[in-house]
Amino acid sequence: MAIESNVVSYAKVAPDARTAADSADRIEWVQLSLINLPLATPVSDAKVLTGVQKPLTEIAFIFAEIRTRDGHDGIGFGYSKRAGGPGMYAHARELAPNLIGEDPNDIQKIFTKLTWAGASMGRAGLTTQAIAPFDIALWDMKARRARLPLAKLLGAQRDSVQCYNTSGGYLHTELSQVLKNVETSRESGIGGIKIKVGQPDLSIDVKRVGEVRKLLGDGFPLMVDANQQWDRQKATRACRQFEAFDLTWIEEPLDAHDFEGHGLLAERFDTAIATGEMLTSFDEHAQLVMAGTDFIQPDAPRVGGVTPFLKIMALGEYKRRKLAPHFAMEIHLHLAAAYGIEPWLEHFEWLGPLFNEQLQLKNGRMFVPDRPGLGFSLSEQALAWRAEKAEFGKRP
Repeated sequence: MAIESNVVSYAKVAPDARTAADSADRIEWVQLSLINLPLATPVSDAKVLTGVQKPLTEIAFIFAEIRTRDGHDGIGFGYSKRAGGPGMYAHARELAPNLIGEDPNDIQKIFTKLTWAGASMGRAGLTTQAIAPFDIALWDMKARRARLPLAKLLGAQRDSVQCYNTSGGYLHTELSQVLKNVETSRESGIGGIKIKVGQPDLSIDVKRVGEVRKLLGDGFPLMVDANQQWDRQKATRACRQFEAFDLTWIEEPLDAHDFEGHGLLAERFDTAIATGEMLTSFDEHAQLVMAGTDFIQPDAPRVGGVTPFLKIMALGEYKRRKLAPHFAMEIHLHLAAAYGIEPWLEHFEWLGPLFNEQLQLKNGRMFVPDRPGLGFSLSEQALAWRAEKAEFGKRP
């Protein structure tokens, strides 16, 4: 049989044929929760020492729980430190009704819809951060529906990610306690240590870093973080002095939006330069990637969720940038596991009380759990910290 090529013809479709839209599931219920996680000891970094921010005493989390007509569930969260939590929650409440009736699998479509719903406020900052809990919940649902960890749904390139600790090295912590924290972290199986720098007197930073390096010995991964508090001249001097300590990276030596400056430091020094945690959109990260910094540090809750994070990953991998996502290891473990270049994961135990499940750390690496989706559920403690709650649609 030969196909006739000079006339048109149209296949007959069965009368009972259905389209994807005809058989799609639909979102029927959304619940938002504002949960405030208190910190027993106020936290200080270089931003506090320079007076631009107050010490961190609590973290505001906005959780979104989504349920569909067919009984599928997903949970996601965003967060804010020091300020903005109530504002994010208020905007998320404005956005939530837009999800009702949508196909939960149309995640990009929903992301675009929510972006336009808040477009008059811009496409970065609080606007995108308020979208993140919904977007992350939808990706969690998609993976749960497939009965796969999110990392496996995305196409994992590894089953574990090398993991470093940040929480033990803040500037409010005395050096003696920092050294104890370093020992505890290493004994617990951590793969790297990061400490804060950015003292008004650079010699104090050099002493603290030197003592930590001496304790760790040569070769153990060590990072420092200046939290944007140097100008280009001071950053150049600091990077020059820190070269002696064989650091894995120097983080946020400059203002987060000084993309060119970070690129210049990366080109000038052997020690890698890392930044990106404060950026809140794909567009901002695209500028950073193109400027040439060594490590990019996107934060899924800050950029709007998994959807824009995946675009950042694609561009970063194309330009051969290394990846070290900021905070929220419960989400970023899955994303980092799918990155093409060996990444780092930031360990923060602060979020542990929010969840019934914990992550496994062994031999310097955090392991992807076998639980479907992101693999976590809210604990009774999280519900006890809940300040506000709102429901939309009808609970199936």
